[in-house]
Amino acid sequence: MSRKISEQAVLMGSRNALVGILARAAVEPAGRPAIVILNTGIIHRVGYHRMSVSMSRALATAGYSVLRFDFSGIGDSDPRDDGLPPLESSMADIRDALDWLERDHLASRVILIGLCSGADHAVLYGHTDARVVGLVLMDPSIPTTARHYLHYIALRLMEVRSWFRVLTGRSRLIRMSMRLALYIVRLEWKSRPKPAANLASRQTIEQYYRNSVDRGIAMLAVFTQESTRQTYREQMLDALPNVPFGDRLQLEFFPGSDHTFSIEADRAKLTRLILEWVGGLSQAA
Repeated sequence: MSRKISEQAVLMGSRNALVGILARAAVEPAGRPAIVILNTGIIHRVGYHRMSVSMSRALATAGYSVLRFDFSGIGDSDPRDDGLPPLESSMADIRDALDWLERDHLASRVILIGLCSGADHAVLYGHTDARVVGLVLMDPSIPTTARHYLHYIALRLMEVRSWFRVLTGRSRLIRMSMRLALYIVRLEWKSRPKPAANLASRQTIEQYYRNSVDRGIAMLAVFTQESTRQTYREQMLDALPNVPFGDRLQLEFFPGSDHTFSIEADRAKLTRLILEWVGGLSQAA
């Protein structure tokens, strides 16, 4: 750990049951927003490949207070005792964390960072709290589009075709691989919710993003090519045509990167991108 930053274990919430790590710069410019990194699923605050650790330290070195903590019942945090359903529990945990940052560290402005379910939690919570000024969303849930399926089919065909070419080089097997890929896509299509059944979900997602835009929340959305959630850079805009993102959204696409950023170079690129975006947001304020 750099001497330029300090890291402190903290307890938060009404029962001091939420466990987190706060990273801070030795010299922190005034007025900068605090940053909160959320859990991904049941992965604790370290994150995949220790990504949350390295990211929080890089942001702290740049002069930000960065909190990464475990939701109730994950990692070192005790389960809640109020019987809240999982989603409501996560929303309450985020509010407890922001309340603690504001009370103990005078953080009135906050940026939420999340991957996968962490991104979804950031979207669900962000527009409900005036302290949230920015969202960094890595592979959030967004509806599919016709172009999504075309890209998905093409990617599957390329993967299977290349595999057979390497092993056999025989055109007959290449044709078999194409039929196999189409069969896989058909199975995937059948397993997905039909548009009518998913309409409420699409409308709800659009409403959350509209609320965020209306509140002036800045968003950085990063998508990876190897995720089945999205297959091309503009899918978020195509899937949510009724959201007037305008200059509130910066879209980025990592071709060749997987959903958990398992390649070190991708994680380093992601951290540089977030540092640049957060810096721009801080200057704009």
